[in-house]
Amino acid sequence: MDKFEDIIQGTTPVLVDYFATWCGPCKMMHPVLEELKRQLGDRLKILKVDIDQPGNRRNVGFYQVQSVPTLILFKGGRVIWRQSGALPAHQLRQILEQYI
Repeated sequence: MDKFEDIIQGTTPVLVDYFATWCGPCKMMHPVLEELKRQLGDRLKILKVDIDQPGNRRNVGFYQVQSVPTLILFKGGRVIWRQSGALPAHQLRQILEQYI
């Protein structure tokens, strides 16, 4: 989790997508996140965390991720927004624009 912690400590907001490969709504979020990355560029980092990977279990437990997809926005190591469930691109962008 050290590398993860290093990434979320920066001044650039980091949107972490907690997902599972078997999750239908998670698959729907993939193109949404790709579009957001194209639109927002360097103003936002996007990190995907597969909850089923053994190396991610501690991270998933620490942030109490209980359903997927769960999106958590970090800035300076702090959680500044989080939501579970899929969102359309325009709605997610409106939310993120408040923080970046």
